[in-house]
Amino acid sequence: MSSPSSGVPVLILKEGSSRSRGREAQHTNIMAAKIIAETVKSSLGPKGMDKMLVDSFGDVTITSDGRTILDEMDVQHPAAKMMVEVAKTQDNEAGDGTTTAVILSGELLGKAEELIGKNIHPTIIIDGYKKAAEKALETIEKIAIPVDLNAKEYIKKAAMTCMASKLVADQREYLADLAVEAVLEVAEKIDDKYKVDIDDVKVEKKPGESVRDTKLINGIVIDKEVVHSGMPKRVENAKIALLDTSLEIEKTEFDAKINIESPEQMDAFLRQEEAMLKDMVEKLAAIGANVVLCQKGIDDMAQHFLARKGILAVRRIKKSDMEKLAKATGGKIITNLDDASPADLGYASLVEERKIGDDKMTFVEGCKHPRAVTILIRGGTERIVDEAERSLHDAICVVRDIVEEPKVLPGGGAPELEIARVLKKYAETLPGREQLAVKSFAEALEAIPATLTENAGLDPIDILSELRARHEKGETTVGIEVISGKVTDMKEAGVFEPISVKKQVIKSATEAASMILKIDDVIAAGKAKAPPMPKGPSGGEYPGAGEY
Repeated sequence: MSSPSSGVPVLILKEGSSRSRGREAQHTNIMAAKIIAETVKSSLGPKGMDKMLVDSFGDVTITSDGRTILDEMDVQHPAAKMMVEVAKTQDNEAGDGTTTAVILSGELLGKAEELIGKNIHPTIIIDGYKKAAEKALETIEKIAIPVDLNAKEYIKKAAMTCMASKLVADQREYLADLAVEAVLEVAEKIDDKYKVDIDDVKVEKKPGESVRDTKLINGIVIDKEVVHSGMPKRVENAKIALLDTSLEIEKTEFDAKINIESPEQMDAFLRQEEAMLKDMVEKLAAIGANVVLCQKGIDDMAQHFLARKGILAVRRIKKSDMEKLAKATGGKIITNLDDASPADLGYASLVEERKIGDDKMTFVEGCKHPRAVTILIRGGTERIVDEAERSLHDAICVVRDIVEEPKVLPGGGAPELEIARVLKKYAETLPGREQLAVKSFAEALEAIPATLTENAGLDPIDILSELRARHEKGETTVGIEVISGKVTDMKEAGVFEPISVKKQVIKSATEAASMILKIDDVIAAGKAKAPPMPKGPSGGEYPGAGEY
């Protein structure tokens, strides 16, 4: 970056910096974003393909989940990174629709590039997109179908729809049942609305058996074993003490010396330690606890006393699991044994150590009204278990979305086509060039059903023509049912998605596209140089220095 006015170049940027401006910068950014959208395009829908991602350590991930694909890709280009953020936002906010959001962002940018080629200023395009997005959100509300939460039919179908494109699609009905049951168990009613914290549904995974053996446990599964072989491995009607304090003798904080001059003194010292530990165990037994779940350590001597009392104990449980255990069992976390009372104990009808695969796990189940539950995922290989976890996460999020906002939309590209139809009519009412931007937005939305059709190996031209014709006749719920390859009423086909997923897709895609369109200058600093290697004793570099 220099000024040649006086004949002497004035350098402003550091050596190695690069700059691209105007059309060139816009074209590069749009191209990078479109490439990202193209990458995930083939994984959309029930007939979408999976991606195999291998990281720098050689670990393999097989998935069709948009966010996972982009997370694992290690993207470098700044505009492409913004597309990755779109997927992350979509996943964090709605839990599903990540691929759709990225494809729509890419399409909006592609259409905008065509308009820029016709000398339409990016600001006008952005304004048009903003108006189109507002109209789209308005239309979504109009075509939404209200859901009665007592009838689980719509919720289950929406959960099945979101898993139809995953590796575990064959078991989607079984897994959808688990997701619906789990979320409804932990949903809290506040005034007239429900609130769901999906962290209350703990997902634990262990390779082995098959996906069909995945279970919902009305309680918590802890990936830890019972601490002492002499303790019972199974306790029915468990009264559970949840400890956030260690059953150990506290070490002194400051340097202290104890002078012991005779074996008797040594013996008295050890007996005192033993008595203190015994006293701790006695306190737990006195309040009626027959299971102790401890966040911190349990001394070997304390384990021995607990075993003699027939108390089952587990130690070093994660803080997050302790909080879930408190919600599930209805117990309070005890931080001071002196203040413990029977009212602090939690209840479970069964606490048992079981061997799952090679590992021993402790099951705390049969809680009366668990505010936290566990889904234990099984599967033939680690890859399948990982993908089942991602699929279940999406299904749980979809159920949560419907429970919090009880409205659904027909799937199969029906809402996109209906919005596109409304937007094309709306565009005619706008003056000037914004009209073209709104029409482009409508065309970009039609890319979703077109992609679904292509991924199913069908002809998008024929299918889209039929869809448009039927939507013009007022059949708002008609979409593409890709399994049969026909245009059908998605309500009858039982394909639904939550309204909040579709709203978030439109919001995040519009904002990402607008942000990238606004950039007309990319100034990149030069790459930082590696620090010089240390010199060896003889003045040369150490042998092998700089080699990794």
